[in-house]
Amino acid sequence: MQESQDSVGAAPSTCAAWSEALSEPMAGTAPVATSWLCLEQPGPWGRDALLQSHLDPELGNRLASLAAANGVRIQLIRRTGRHPDLGADFPRTVYLAHTTPGASWLRRVELTDPAQLLDLDLEGISSGEHGGWGEPCADPVLLVCTNGRRDRCCALRGRELLDRFTERHQGQLWETTHTGGHRFAPTGVVLPTGYSYARLTPHAVDAVLSDTAAGKVTTTHCRGRSALSQPAQVAELAVREATGERAEESLLVRAETSGEVVLEHLDGRSWRVPVEEVPLSPPRPNSCGKQAVEPSARLAGRISRLR
Repeated sequence: MQESQDSVGAAPSTCAAWSEALSEPMAGTAPVATSWLCLEQPGPWGRDALLQSHLDPELGNRLASLAAANGVRIQLIRRTGRHPDLGADFPRTVYLAHTTPGASWLRRVELTDPAQLLDLDLEGISSGEHGGWGEPCADPVLLVCTNGRRDRCCALRGRELLDRFTERHQGQLWETTHTGGHRFAPTGVVLPTGYSYARLTPHAVDAVLSDTAAGKVTTTHCRGRSALSQPAQVAELAVREATGERAEESLLVRAETSGEVVLEHLDGRSWRVPVEEVPLSPPRPNSCGKQAVEPSARLAGRISRLR
């Protein structure tokens, strides 16, 4: 991208350009969440979007507290393109997703009063029970971070990516608030599986939505599945790469200890994967405008077949 290097030999000018130039590993960097609540809120978003948007901040705070207490990740979303303020009483799209392997689902509803979300059984939702809320979604959705108040890379790269899809994937692409890892912009999360992606390209967006609809996983550009811990994200992707397995619900984490993850295939095969956290050099900013730091990455070691 244009901002990746100011001139020949010059240092990259943004955190995403630094990460890309240094080929920072992406696996194991997805946000960890088993369930997602996504509320449409057009208009501007601040750094803490739930409290700094045209959503009632008191309501935003209550929703955030309830979601955090029940292990549900809450996101604001808005349609791609222009973001006019539609006032208070307009039909808002709300998505609810559960991303646990073997039990994932995506539900959708439209409502005019977001305070109705306070009545959701978030404890049940976090364990995979939707209680018949909303209607099932036949197609996956991809949420692309464009929250420039958190980091300019998300706004610049995320919106530039979405601008390429004026005709394709209508209703499946949404802008969203911070999902972590803006140095990997443009980033996205696909629901209902919860796989997170980095350095997205138009071709990758097409592949992610097509594969997800077919029950497959796109491993290229993948950061990991949000329902898994970050070490398990690394291990799962490593086994997929080693075996060529792309079926979405084929792999389950059977055991996890410090430095090791055991995965099992539905056909009975299993693997032990060592996962090590290693420092990366040279130091680089993990967010635009911040001081350079020495980050770390989780890497998979030699995979052992158990059965």
